[in-house]
Amino acid sequence: MKAIAFTTPLPIDAPDSLVELDLPQPLPGLRDLLVNVKAVSVNPVDTKIRGARHQGSASHETGKPRVLGWDAAGVVVGKGSDVTAFSIGDEVYYAGELDRQGSNAEYQAVDERLVGRKPKSIGFAEAAALPLTSITAWELLFDRLGIREGETGSSLLVSGAAGGVGSILVQLARRLTNLTIIGSASRPETAQWVSDMGAHHVVDHTKPLADQVKALQMSPVKYIVSLTATARNFAQLVEVLAPQGKIGLIDDPATLDVVPLKRKAASLHWEFMFARSMWRTPDMAEQGQLLNRVSDLVDRGELRSTQTQTLNPIDVNNLKRVHALVESGKTIGKVTLTVGADHTLD
Repeated sequence: MKAIAFTTPLPIDAPDSLVELDLPQPLPGLRDLLVNVKAVSVNPVDTKIRGARHQGSASHETGKPRVLGWDAAGVVVGKGSDVTAFSIGDEVYYAGELDRQGSNAEYQAVDERLVGRKPKSIGFAEAAALPLTSITAWELLFDRLGIREGETGSSLLVSGAAGGVGSILVQLARRLTNLTIIGSASRPETAQWVSDMGAHHVVDHTKPLADQVKALQMSPVKYIVSLTATARNFAQLVEVLAPQGKIGLIDDPATLDVVPLKRKAASLHWEFMFARSMWRTPDMAEQGQLLNRVSDLVDRGELRSTQTQTLNPIDVNNLKRVHALVESGKTIGKVTLTVGADHTLD
């Protein structure tokens, strides 16, 4: 089968940073689906592993090819003998597992417990924008921070709200809670996007956050989600956090001094969406179930895909372009790639 991989960690502008290969079609395990991939998306984890900056990446000293890709939508074409939730021909979407070959290939084997039904109201490219960020956002809000659906009376600050995770997290918080949502962005176009996603207020994270949040004269910020530059912004985030508040993060600061949280009896929560599959936790199937919930919300018109740009086809040149965009830190929402006809990137 056709696949796009890397064999040596290289900068994305290197000629062989990504290469097209002919690899054996994967054989599904007992609980695996074999999916014919129709669309994918690129996330920061792709660029980190390709550049050997991620804690879970291999050394690749042997030159063994690694297929990236942790967002996919496609059609089930095969399955293991113990699969119970899906049939051949089902349209699905998922984020997969960190330690298995990824979705930048014609076919991928994925554990059924991590897979959701693709929303019926949108196409494969729009669906491929959602899995990893939806799981991350959902787990941050409801599992790590312990926010209750319908919760009211407090505020949620989302630092770095215009990216992939922020775009869906703001929507989930607006649709499923009654919290006052403050999103941070740095450009007029990203501020407008965050507002469109459902934030009640938008602040500029290139300026002191504490003064801007205080100027809103709202209820205390009980919850903070920091999606980027946590180390740089941490002092400001702690300043605006309410006593006994909670901070959740997903990025990888080299160091983080959490001692200032003590005076507020505040807590820090780290989200890593691959933890369930990596450690084979008993609740692994929660990820497939929450993707089904997201699918239902999309089909009811309560959530929208965060896809903003799509490239066609899925090939080395287009994947390189999207990797470069993600590494720039200036993407809005998600960029997807599809095997079918769709919009092209300007």
